[in-house]
Amino acid sequence: KSSSIAVSTHMPFVCRFDVVGYGCMTCIGNSGPLPDAVVEAITQGDLVAVGVLSGNRNFEGRVHPNTRANYLASPPLVIAYAIAGTVRIDFEKEPLGRNAENKPIFLKDVWPTRDEIQAVERQFVIPEMFKEVYEKIERVNESWNSLNAPSDQLYSWNPKSTYIKSPPFFDLLTMELQPPNSIVDAYILLNLGDSVTTDHISPAGNIARNSPAARYLTNRGLTPREFNSYGSRRGNDDVMARGTFANIRLFNKFLNKQAPQTIHFPSNETIDIFDAAERYQQAGHPLIVLAGKEYGSGSSRDWAAKGPFLLGIKAVLAESYERIHRSNLVGMGVIPLQYLPGENADILGLSGRERYTINIPKELTPSMQVQIKLDTGKTFQAVMRFDTDVELTYFQNGGILNYMIRKMSLQS
Repeated sequence: KSSSIAVSTHMPFVCRFDVVGYGCMTCIGNSGPLPDAVVEAITQGDLVAVGVLSGNRNFEGRVHPNTRANYLASPPLVIAYAIAGTVRIDFEKEPLGRNAENKPIFLKDVWPTRDEIQAVERQFVIPEMFKEVYEKIERVNESWNSLNAPSDQLYSWNPKSTYIKSPPFFDLLTMELQPPNSIVDAYILLNLGDSVTTDHISPAGNIARNSPAARYLTNRGLTPREFNSYGSRRGNDDVMARGTFANIRLFNKFLNKQAPQTIHFPSNETIDIFDAAERYQQAGHPLIVLAGKEYGSGSSRDWAAKGPFLLGIKAVLAESYERIHRSNLVGMGVIPLQYLPGENADILGLSGRERYTINIPKELTPSMQVQIKLDTGKTFQAVMRFDTDVELTYFQNGGILNYMIRKMSLQS
């Protein structure tokens, strides 16, 4: 993955550039903060601020939470849009700006020729620079080389670490397989629409100061400048569970607006999604997510399945799934349910405020239909998207992690 972004600062006849993110820095959303005045203007004016980047992660809010729209472009075009200061420009008809003589300068006037680019490559991109770097890689960083590495065969967990902690995935694991249970009287945690991405489900960008993850880190003595990003803390399940569905651009139909919040129906309170899920789990209530088409689209991310599992989500009911994300849900023991052709929440009259009971048969077959019954008395059928016998095996084991532990234990 390679990413870059250029930021311009406009002054009379001057345009400055700084490289503020490269490699995974921009891709993961660590390009740095916008000036407070800019964030305030965007928020107060409800502006659609735009980022232009030469990467492959242009989800809304990914580069920065306040850049609602992000477009992919070649590195020269990133610079061109930054000079223009807007994406609403026709480069063929509108100039990038004017020179000291007030002459309009178009993109074609400054676009490098192939010969110019190759001349720069021949001068600066030479084999010796790569050879020099890799020859020194094992000895050049004294700080890295001086680190003490334990020789223990098992990792020694540091209970004070906010980056890496022992995950709870195996806390209730037994060697004996447990028969699948039906989902009884489940609440709907979220009512989502089409094209919900893995970035909406498990954002990798910065941790908002008013989020459950921020509260968790603050309680452990960290300051906002030390929060870092969800991507950097993906070894801590407490942070990642709190970051699940924490994208500020998540649109929840229960609220009819973009916000990482939902309605906790027993209390009728609008609260952060993690806090609602925690209340449901403490009361012993299973959870389901309603969604539209292409649920889980975008980049593959294991935490987009692990996070919902930790929130107590037992199933997702969607019109269709992105292929890899559906497989990841299966791998965590979360049931991917799919409406029958021609049906969806609107056609079936589902508000999401009902309670759902899903009858899981003891004998399962790939792509079988199951009955869903609401507390209103309404019933309908949905497809369990376990597409192969192998996926059924994973589900019956409570997920692929449990399956592998059991398999390894039997082999040892």
